[in-house]
Amino acid sequence: MLLVTHSCSELFLSFKKMADKMTPEQRHRCMSRIHSRDTKPEMIVRRWLWRQGYRYRLNVKALPGRPDIVLPRFSTVIFVNGCFWHAHEGCDKYRVPLTNVDFWTAKFRRNRERDERNYRMLHKMGWYVLVVWECQLSKENRSATLLALSRRLSQIFLDTKGAKLYPTAEGEPLPIAAEPEVGYSS
Repeated sequence: MLLVTHSCSELFLSFKKMADKMTPEQRHRCMSRIHSRDTKPEMIVRRWLWRQGYRYRLNVKALPGRPDIVLPRFSTVIFVNGCFWHAHEGCDKYRVPLTNVDFWTAKFRRNRERDERNYRMLHKMGWYVLVVWECQLSKENRSATLLALSRRLSQIFLDTKGAKLYPTAEGEPLPIAAEPEVGYSS
């Protein structure tokens, strides 16, 4: 039997405060199964990089923040960030839980500060830092995101290694790809 001793507005407020449909034990079990390595977004990026011929190292302990993917040849690190855990502003997947708001707000603030500190340290060490967000790897955005990643890696390669220059005879103009076709004579 249910005894209601509250007015309707008090009852509504008490339901509004209750954000979690799980018991604390169920929530603990769910949260304990969330890991920071080999996440689905990270695996999407890793598989794509491998298919494109990029070779990388994973979670290098010697670098600040233990980047998810390290491309030593390109002096580049890639962080594949979850929108919730790294507080991706403006994203639907990020919102502060309604229970224990002070704890979560402080946690997200510390996470953002730590991320920024790690990015700055890596940049000072000479690394290019790329961040891919979980929401950018949704089915609608995935191909555009991976294409942008490919272009950025190509740009980094040209910045670090430079284009290969071929010697030419002195004063001879360099051929360009847009020159008209010249017929061969016998």
